[in-house]
Amino acid sequence: MKVGVLALQGAFREHREVLDALGVEAVAVRTPEELGALDALVLPGGESTTMSKLLDSSELRASLSALLADELPVLGTCAGMILLATEVLDGRPDQQSFGAIDIAVRRNGYGRQRDSFEAQLDVIGLAGGPFPGVFIRAPLVESVGPGTDVLSSHDGVPVLLRSGPVWVSSFHPELSGDLRLHQLFLEEVAS
Repeated sequence: MKVGVLALQGAFREHREVLDALGVEAVAVRTPEELGALDALVLPGGESTTMSKLLDSSELRASLSALLADELPVLGTCAGMILLATEVLDGRPDQQSFGAIDIAVRRNGYGRQRDSFEAQLDVIGLAGGPFPGVFIRAPLVESVGPGTDVLSSHDGVPVLLRSGPVWVSSFHPELSGDLRLHQLFLEEVAS
């Protein structure tokens, strides 16, 4: 299995380390050509506005949009969730998202950096007990459309969701030291 990690900005190295630990071929994606022959893609956390601008300057946006329309499996974490959402609240007026999963998210909805926190999360389909969620300037899911499944919530707010091949989390599984969430996603990709 070959999994790309969008490597324009943000926590892409940490995702590659997790994928390497799981024995998956992980490749950095910085150009449209590097999107070829992928089985799945990870959109990491980072700064969503900056990542959105870099998607345009790198000419990745159109190619990535086409792959998402063709149902390439994708895992978006934190800023990756924002990039994949249908609606972004408190974003720049010119900020574009892919609309790959029917949710509305508010940027930095949990507050600033100093409001970052960790929480034990019960995740549907994940064996082995709660998952350690690391929330850093996390987006807050404000609404969920039909056809989108909530796999985990914190204080009643969805924090892990999926719609078909699109998975998104408002937390950083790559920083938790726990490989199970990436593994669950990859098992779904392989099935």
